[in-house]
Amino acid sequence: MSNKCKPGRLKTQSGAKKRFKVTGKGKLSHNKPAHRHLLQQKSKRQKRLHKKSSIAPSVYNKQLKRQLPGM
Repeated sequence: MSNKCKPGRLKTQSGAKKRFKVTGKGKLSHNKPAHRHLLQQKSKRQKRLHKKSSIAPSVYNKQLKRQLPGM
């Protein structure tokens, strides 16, 4: 028997996996919140702007890449 230890497995955070996707250039895109329910009281402009996906700020890239090791 050898005393070699296996390195720990990096687990993906499933919350981040569901919310973020890596683009072709390596940036992280996500859908904007506030477009699921209670839409009646929101303005047309707010609803229109929240339909589109957006790129996550580069400040969070290091943190998000750590949560998504396989991507």
